[in-house]
Amino acid sequence: MRVTALTTRQSSLLRRVKLKEKSPQEILEYFESLNVEDGEVVEVEVLDSDIDSIGYKSFVDLAQLFFMKMLTPIKNDENSTLLRFEKLNESVSFHKEKRGSEKYGAGSEFFSIDKTAQFSFLYHYQKALSFIDIKSKKRVLNLGVNRGDEFAVIKDILRDKEFKNIEFVGVDYSESAIEYAKKEFLAYENVAFFCHDINRLPELNLGKFDLIISIGTLQSSNIEFNATFMSIYQNYLQNSGAMILGFPNCRWIGGEMIYGAKAPNYSFSELGLVLKDIHFCKKYLQQKKYRVTVTGKEYLFLSARKI
Repeated sequence: MRVTALTTRQSSLLRRVKLKEKSPQEILEYFESLNVEDGEVVEVEVLDSDIDSIGYKSFVDLAQLFFMKMLTPIKNDENSTLLRFEKLNESVSFHKEKRGSEKYGAGSEFFSIDKTAQFSFLYHYQKALSFIDIKSKKRVLNLGVNRGDEFAVIKDILRDKEFKNIEFVGVDYSESAIEYAKKEFLAYENVAFFCHDINRLPELNLGKFDLIISIGTLQSSNIEFNATFMSIYQNYLQNSGAMILGFPNCRWIGGEMIYGAKAPNYSFSELGLVLKDIHFCKKYLQQKKYRVTVTGKEYLFLSARKI
């Protein structure tokens, strides 16, 4: 395969390559051979007919595979387009921050992320809320609520009166995140937030709920997943209650949601732990006579309602 490359220095590094009439295999091989710096932009010149046959979606996936962000394409000439890929800085990620409550607090890399602005997350979360019939719920508990994004989605899809008829309780270990959430929902007396450790949840005397939500929290390294999940089910869920659990199948790098869970001691995406936890919850809830669905992509949603 013959590839010509032109490298220049502008405000950021720029590399332009011609990959016209190349097969997906040849394009993949080129990206595997790339050695790019953080912030470097690679412009790939391809035929419009190649884009039609391969599809933009495939190129977006290609960007994620190599920790790059796909920028807005530029028309090159009558028959070709420049697809632009910017290398993300892998060190800019909340996953690499030191453990502690403020790893997820206001001012942190995690806090700057709005996963509900990602269509894939928003779509599947809303479908999960529909599956458990959110309008019928009276008490909702969110464990790992952070700044309250999941409650905000519920507020947006319900009429104001419907939202105010539900009691919402959010718990999170980050004090600054909880203070932010309180200000965001200051006008709603039916929404309460507590800064507390989920491992010491009984201290709050919260009672039981007919919906429990937890997105990406029960998998934290300081939580014993199986025991905590069973305890939450047994002590905080009403007999006819529902659950929505979110399992991250992604990493956040430079503010970008990159598909694929990262397990300890693996240099590549490995789904074993995610699937193990989902299987445990699904089997447990099915034994309790629940109908359970698993949906989603970057976040896998386990939704359960009583049969």
